[in-house]
Amino acid sequence: MKTLLAVAVAALISLPASATTWVVVPEKSRLGFNVTWSGQPFVATFKAWKAEIAFDPADLAHSRAVVLIDLASETSDSADNDDGLKSPEGLSVDRFPTAKFETTGFTARGGNAYIANGRLSLHGLTRDVTLPFTLTVSGRTAHMVGRTTVSRLDFGLGTSGEWAGETPIAHTVTITVDLTATR
Repeated sequence: MKTLLAVAVAALISLPASATTWVVVPEKSRLGFNVTWSGQPFVATFKAWKAEIAFDPADLAHSRAVVLIDLASETSDSADNDDGLKSPEGLSVDRFPTAKFETTGFTARGGNAYIANGRLSLHGLTRDVTLPFTLTVSGRTAHMVGRTTVSRLDFGLGTSGEWAGETPIAHTVTITVDLTATR
């Protein structure tokens, strides 16, 4: 009997801990980007994306997030720019329909500030990305706001022709996240 009890206790101890699972509330969440286009701010959002999030501020070692983005769902106030962005010179959504961000770890920065370290796969290339964010948890609801910048050239976007230079589209793109989730 002692052996059976010892095996059961050892099995429980060896089970991996798991962070709290969160479900994104799409109607209260936004994922998008900003870039300067022809000297003007261009703001776009993705209407279709999914996120699997397991996050616990007290257990960052077991926290993780995977976000899949339907690139064809990009929309802005400029249909002409949207068409160009989705074309082979831009995101090339016919060849690369999905972008993926997967965390490799989290760092606490104090208070409600964190950093999500991860890998962004876009346009057939994967690069390390650091996403600083704030998190407010109230009861069963969490609100996360973050932003980071990337170079579109790091992902092979617009590297030739008229898009290769800083004009008409800047190289620096700001990715923005504002999401609400429940547990």
